[in-house]
Amino acid sequence: MRIVTRPDFDGVVCAALIYEAENVKEPVKWVEPNDMQKGHVDVHEGDIIANLPYDERCTLWFDHHHTNKIDKPFIGSFKIAPSAAGIVFEYYKDKFQRDYSELIKETDKIDSADLSLDEVLHPEKYDYVLLSMTVLDCDEDDELYWNRLVDLLRKFDIKRVLQDPEVKARCDAVVEMNKEYKEILQENTKLMQHVSITDFRSFDKTPAGNRFLVYSMFPEAVVSVNIRYDNNDKEKVAVSVGHSIFNRNCNVNVGLMLSNFEGGGHRGAGSCRFHVSKAEDYIPKILDILLKNQENED
Repeated sequence: MRIVTRPDFDGVVCAALIYEAENVKEPVKWVEPNDMQKGHVDVHEGDIIANLPYDERCTLWFDHHHTNKIDKPFIGSFKIAPSAAGIVFEYYKDKFQRDYSELIKETDKIDSADLSLDEVLHPEKYDYVLLSMTVLDCDEDDELYWNRLVDLLRKFDIKRVLQDPEVKARCDAVVEMNKEYKEILQENTKLMQHVSITDFRSFDKTPAGNRFLVYSMFPEAVVSVNIRYDNNDKEKVAVSVGHSIFNRNCNVNVGLMLSNFEGGGHRGAGSCRFHVSKAEDYIPKILDILLKNQENED
């Protein structure tokens, strides 16, 4: 039995909760949604999948992404919700020895991007927001850290977690990284009507930083587009799209739109990965849909 989830803050919290509720001895299998979607992940009977697309070989499945909804019977829980961790928490609510309600409340807030301007500009003042920014789902070398965080969140409250030497070092690094990231965003982002477009394809390694910052820097934009090469495979282009959390006037269901470009996600945010040969076809089409800003509900 393994936990199979993605390396973002929601996935880390999902893993912590499932370890507490189930008799799981194996280490977490960390995978990207696109790899799961394309059948590149070896899923075993007994595996518990959370915060990822469904695979019929698993035993339990938990998710909340609009484009991952299925019509076939399964064991677990799916609903459109602020976080997958919240769904896991509700499913196992009678099995926990500790009170994880605060952790779930904050995970819901972070994963649904329900943040204030001050939380975006000054995450160092908000414990959970800052901690979530230390989980970057783009570097496989961080797997030991993701596992460490899972273990810490199972055992301790947020104050104690932040006192861990490695967590503290990463939080300090995030504060400095965000300062640099703001300058990089400014230099590599352009506004096309109501769409902000950040293109990081000129970088050998994609710059990392506060993913919400772009919304504060370009208040006219109702949606952001981030284009980059996959850090682990330069033959792939990754595109992330998100509704502005401050200018909430984007009408496009992002997850549904990106499901047509080898991706998926939520109504307000999603991503896709595809071969570089498709970039000249896919990217203009994505931008055209966002510029039209029309409802595309199924």
